[in-house]
Amino acid sequence: MTVAAVLSAAAALIPLGYLAVRSFEHGAGTVWRVLWRDRTVELAARSLALAGAVTAACLVLGVLAAWLVVRSDLPARRPVAVLLVLPLAVPSYVSGFTWIAEWPVLAGFSGAFLVLTLVSFPYVLLPVAAALRAADPGVEEVARSLGKTSWQTFLVVTLRQVRPAATAGGLLVALYVLSDFGAVSLMRYEAFTMGIYTSYRATFDRTPAAILGCVLVVLAIALTIGERRARGAAAVRSSRGAPRTAAVVPLRRARIPAVLGVLGLITVSLGVPVYSLVRWLVIGSSAGIDMAGLVSAATGTVTVSALGALLTVLMAIPIGILAARHRGPVVRGVELASFAGHALPGITIGLALVFFGIRLAPALYQTTPMLAFAYAVLFLPLAVGAVRTGVSNAPPVLEDVSRSLGKGRAATQLLVTLPLAAPSIVAGAALVFLTCAKELPATLLLRPTEVDTLATELWSKTEGAAFAAAAPYAAVLLVVAALPALLLDRFLHTRGLP
Repeated sequence: MTVAAVLSAAAALIPLGYLAVRSFEHGAGTVWRVLWRDRTVELAARSLALAGAVTAACLVLGVLAAWLVVRSDLPARRPVAVLLVLPLAVPSYVSGFTWIAEWPVLAGFSGAFLVLTLVSFPYVLLPVAAALRAADPGVEEVARSLGKTSWQTFLVVTLRQVRPAATAGGLLVALYVLSDFGAVSLMRYEAFTMGIYTSYRATFDRTPAAILGCVLVVLAIALTIGERRARGAAAVRSSRGAPRTAAVVPLRRARIPAVLGVLGLITVSLGVPVYSLVRWLVIGSSAGIDMAGLVSAATGTVTVSALGALLTVLMAIPIGILAARHRGPVVRGVELASFAGHALPGITIGLALVFFGIRLAPALYQTTPMLAFAYAVLFLPLAVGAVRTGVSNAPPVLEDVSRSLGKGRAATQLLVTLPLAAPSIVAGAALVFLTCAKELPATLLLRPTEVDTLATELWSKTEGAAFAAAAPYAAVLLVVAALPALLLDRFLHTRGLP
């Protein structure tokens, strides 16, 4: 099991290692020339400016929305909370397609900022809402007893309590913006991911693209370190006894503005994409829909996503079992290595595997197995976490009984441990499938020439401003992403799981 886990973790590190090797292929002088040219500095500044603006906007929207649905007397708080989280299910390039199709003047920074903010603010809302539910209400009650108004209590006490959660959510937003390719490409905003893709396609010398990919990795690492330093310590409950639910704060005169603000946020984040898709579907149907191309893209999406999910789960099983049942430096190192690819943008992983395939594995270059491996590297932590959780929840005593009946370790894990962990493993596989179906940059770089997916077809048609032709691909992509989630929900509930 340890050998299998180490091999899986080592495979996940191949793209990052090969990208670094390729960057220094022509010596350190070439690296420095690429790093200090005006184009690189400009791309870094533009990407950081976009990430900073989107993160700041998401912090404001996410914290306020979380407070309204958790602490205030906002009407219909539960349905509103669900609607506010749903934008996470909309790929950035689908949202970007709908906005640019309706308002072409949004192209550029403003469009990229709007789209990425609308699909990213739930990353802040979710952890802040959880922190608000877990926070000690006694501290806020003391502040109000000392004469502080609800607004002053929110600024002085509540924000301090949720700062670690908000900072963690802000990091997710910043990393998502740095790694995004779909929205910035559709909005024609020259960010770092666009610069990497352009450099890769523009010349036969791919070394500058590799160097830019390493810069993007360094930026992501720097953001992670900065988040840890800025996070601060989580607030500690100061009251004794069982945790209490905080009292609902009446909105009073702010009730109508709060309701209008929440409805406006739901409208622009969900209503506009749905309206635009329906409108362009009607326009496209009158002109005729390329059903053959649509079916081919949907089939390609399901095929490569299913293979990617299968390979990811197979790589995750030994790592997840090892992490759930054993401790030690080897286990920690293997689990940490499995997370390396998830921290990297899809375009960086795709670029590294392009170089790896051309130089060391030409038979695998632009083949479905190579694309499935890219998905496995990118989304391995999603499956590892699911396997680890499922195995941890499986009673070890049942494994002991199996061993006492003469079964070996491998047979016990195959016949006892994995069946008990099956619901969690299926959940992880479904999550990986959904994420693979939405992945764009790695698919663009690595897909076989004869295979089209819904994501790549949507991107190519939108790039040519063929919005009516792109709408069916966007709609089917949302359906493909929704069906596994519904089937998974039914699978779990029929087995009595919460």
